[in-house]
Amino acid sequence: MRDFTLDIYRELLERLQAKGYTLISYADYRHQLSTDKFVILRHDVDAKPGNSLRTAQIEHSIGAKATYYFRVGKESNNPEIIRAITRLGHEIGYHYEDLSLCKGDKKSAWEHFQTWLDYFRQYYPVETICMHGAPTSEWDGKELWTDYDYKSLGIIGEPYLDTDFSDVFYLTDTGRCWDGYRVSLRDKIEGHQERWNAQGLTWHTTPELIQAVKADRLPAHVMITSHPQRWTNNQAQWYKEYIAQTIKNGIKFCINRRRRLHSAAAH
Repeated sequence: MRDFTLDIYRELLERLQAKGYTLISYADYRHQLSTDKFVILRHDVDAKPGNSLRTAQIEHSIGAKATYYFRVGKESNNPEIIRAITRLGHEIGYHYEDLSLCKGDKKSAWEHFQTWLDYFRQYYPVETICMHGAPTSEWDGKELWTDYDYKSLGIIGEPYLDTDFSDVFYLTDTGRCWDGYRVSLRDKIEGHQERWNAQGLTWHTTPELIQAVKADRLPAHVMITSHPQRWTNNQAQWYKEYIAQTIKNGIKFCINRRRRLHSAAAH
């Protein structure tokens, strides 16, 4: 079966359920509504929001609950899609990149963040937020929280900052594979991914991941981050995304290499 199709996504979720995992939202995790075996389903809606509606429909059809983080730009922010996903019972959150959009000005970024949090709360009582990696930006969105406190606005969680990754195993399809943290610039869990890799908890393709689920190789607590723009049964869209991601991975590799060389020279 071709990877990154909606069919194989459904199979992955059904295999997890067959092994006793409950598929939950990030807010459920923060509210401690999780079970002994759970998978937090997190989606970053970077583009093509229609694809997110399709994954949301699949999840709804099997009784799963997920979190969808939307950006402010029109490539992500589609009110009709947001409403449709909330009607399916999923959580909506803010995929923030305010520091990049405000070119590093933290005061402006904080004001921008509050404005857009209020905007998304028109559609859903947003309780969680998640940084957009913005790999080409010089600013790390999480740095806003060295000066400001999102919890003062009723936010109960940010996956990179409020998840116990000593207990929760992290999987992300960044790079259009499941071991893409090697080229990822910000979608990585420093320290923990090296530990998981040393334990053999690393897979490249979704079929490999499904086989690991069947063999009971996944830990009891997991977070899966996916980008629905990558998942489609449309052949033309599938090849377009494959080519685009191959180019992006090359760019990320070069940026990572340049940063490592710059860091080495500075020391």
